[in-house]
Amino acid sequence: MTYETGLAWLSEQCDDLTELRHAEMDCLIDKGPASAILLITERSVRELGHPASLQLSRDVRRLLDSGLSDDTIRTAWVGSTDHALDPAKQQVGAREWLERIESTWLAAESARDPGFTPPAAEPVTDEALRAAAHRAIAPAAAALTRAHEEGEVFNPLPLPGPLVPALEQVITGACADLGFRLFLRAVKRYVPSLDGPYRAALAALGERLSHPESAVDPGLQRD
Repeated sequence: MTYETGLAWLSEQCDDLTELRHAEMDCLIDKGPASAILLITERSVRELGHPASLQLSRDVRRLLDSGLSDDTIRTAWVGSTDHALDPAKQQVGAREWLERIESTWLAAESARDPGFTPPAAEPVTDEALRAAAHRAIAPAAAALTRAHEEGEVFNPLPLPGPLVPALEQVITGACADLGFRLFLRAVKRYVPSLDGPYRAALAALGERLSHPESAVDPGLQRD
């Protein structure tokens, strides 16, 4: 069972590409990640419960409504997926890619319910929560930066900037909750071994952000 929602759920699909559906894997190989993610988006409407599916629309709209650059959005996304679903591999910009996701998601939801109306983005912009999300990143920033830089050595399409500042910009410029969830995805991929007090602090922030119980801890290794 997954506790991920929205773009964090899409990121989670990169944890083991062999578990993608056959059509998704074929699309990834034949056409590329920007096309494959649209099939995964359609699957999210079928597989996820409604609140989790709606979160995808909110996350995408939060980024599109923000003033964040394509480079920042791409870096935050790719950094949370270890480059597996980088839209730049198909020469697709980050905002164009998000617009395609939004259109695909809305078409799938409308097919299920012709009278469907997409939810408002409702970004988390509370300054106290933004500050808390920034504090949550700080203890892992050095390890996350080091691991990401090591991975960039083998990336045929290097990212335009460092990962941690991009995640921080998502927190400040788009949504504290979305930035925190993408940070968690990056940590679980790159530096999952965290001490108990730090894991507890992350879980406490997740609770403040109204995450379901146990949404933070799965994927973080025990010492």
